[in-house]
Amino acid sequence: MTSTTATPADPSPIVACTISRDVQNFDLLIEDMETILGEDWGDLGFEEALAFLGQKDAAGLEFVAMAIDAIDEPDISLLSGIISGAKERGIKVVLIAEDVTPASLHQLLRQGADEFVPYPLPEGELAAAVQRLRTPPAPAVEVPTEGKTAGVKLSGGGDGVLIAVQGIAGGVGATTMAVNLAYELSECRKEKQPKVCLIDLGLQFGSVATYLDLPRRESVLELLSDIESMDGDSFGQALVSFEDKMQVFTSPSDVLPLDMIGPADVQRILDVARDHFDYVIVDMPGTIVQWTETVLNEAQVYFAVVGLDMRSAQNTIRLKRALQSEDLPFEKLRFVLNNAPKFTDLQGKGRVKRMADGLGITLELQLPDGGKPVAQACDHGLPLAHHVPKNPLRKELVKLALQLDAVGNSDAEAA
Repeated sequence: MTSTTATPADPSPIVACTISRDVQNFDLLIEDMETILGEDWGDLGFEEALAFLGQKDAAGLEFVAMAIDAIDEPDISLLSGIISGAKERGIKVVLIAEDVTPASLHQLLRQGADEFVPYPLPEGELAAAVQRLRTPPAPAVEVPTEGKTAGVKLSGGGDGVLIAVQGIAGGVGATTMAVNLAYELSECRKEKQPKVCLIDLGLQFGSVATYLDLPRRESVLELLSDIESMDGDSFGQALVSFEDKMQVFTSPSDVLPLDMIGPADVQRILDVARDHFDYVIVDMPGTIVQWTETVLNEAQVYFAVVGLDMRSAQNTIRLKRALQSEDLPFEKLRFVLNNAPKFTDLQGKGRVKRMADGLGITLELQLPDGGKPVAQACDHGLPLAHHVPKNPLRKELVKLALQLDAVGNSDAEAA
C-alpha cells in the first residue's frame, strides 16, 4: 500500500480517506483507491476517525470511504457517529459493506451516507461512485404533477409476452429468478432492446423492491385502490425505473390483504402492462388466490420453481390436485428446479429423476446453485449481472432469456 496515513503530523495533502477496522482486509479497496487517487489518500481506524475529522488537516477532504463487514455490526452506533461527523463537516461518505444485514445498511444510509458500494467491489463501481460525488447535482426542474411523484411515460400499441414466476415452497428462489430474468431480458439484444416490465404481486411481503434497491411508491396503493379508472398514464405513475432498462411495479409499502384485488383487477393490470411492454414478468405470491387462475390463463409461460426437498414435492402434489379439480391447465406449468445438483453428482441426479417421476412432472429447467454470492446480490439490491456476472446461475438465466426472446421474435414474425 503506497498511501499515506492521515494523522495531524502528515505533511502530504490528501483528498480522501478510508475508514475501517483494518484496511488490509479490503485489498480491492486499496487497489481502487490507488487507481483513482494515486497516493493522495490516507487510512484511518474507527477510533481515530472522529478526532481527525475535527482537525484542520481534514478540511481538504473530498470524501471518506467507510469499509465494514459483519464483525463491525455490533459497533453500529460508532459507525453512525462517524458518518454524522463527516456530514457535519461537509465531507461526502461512501459506504462499502460486506456481509452486513440489510437493517444495519439501512440505518447507516439513513444516517447520511451518500453512496453505497458492495464488497467485493464490482469493476469500476467505486470510480463511478466517486465521479457521482464530484459531479454537481443538476438543478431541479419544477414539473406540476398534482401532488403525485412523476412516473414513467409510456407508449401503447404493444402485445407483450406475459411470463409468471411462482415459488411452490418458501425460499426456493422464485423472486430471485423473476428479478434476474427480467433484467436479462432487458439486455438480451445488442440493438433495439425490448421493453420490460416487472410486476410484484406479492401484496403483503413482496421483495422485488428490496432485490433492486428501489423505493416503494405511494402511487402503487392509490392505483390498487382504484383500478377501474387506471389507464396507461396512471400505471406509468406507479412504475419505478431501474437503470432506464426496465420498469418495476413494486409491492406496496404497507401489508395489504391478498383479496384487495380480484380477477378483473388483475386482468386490467396485465392488459395495460402488455399494451405498453414487450415482456411482462409477474412475481406471484406463494399463496394461491382467486386471481391466480387469471394469471395462469393469460401467461404464455408460467414458471413453477421448486427445490429438491420434501416441502416442494408435497406442495406440488397439492397444487396439482387443486388445479385439476377445477379443470385448470396444470400442464401449462413449466417446472424449474433451483439449486440443482451438479452434472457430476450422480446421486443427486438420481434424486431429481425419482422426484420428477414420482410427481408426474417434467423438470424442464434446472438452475445451478449460485452459492452465497446470490444472497449477497439480493441483500445489496443488485442483479447478478452487476454483482457476480460470471456466476453459474446468472449464465443459465442469460441462456433462458435468449431462448424466450428468440421464441417471442419468431412468434411475432409469424403473426
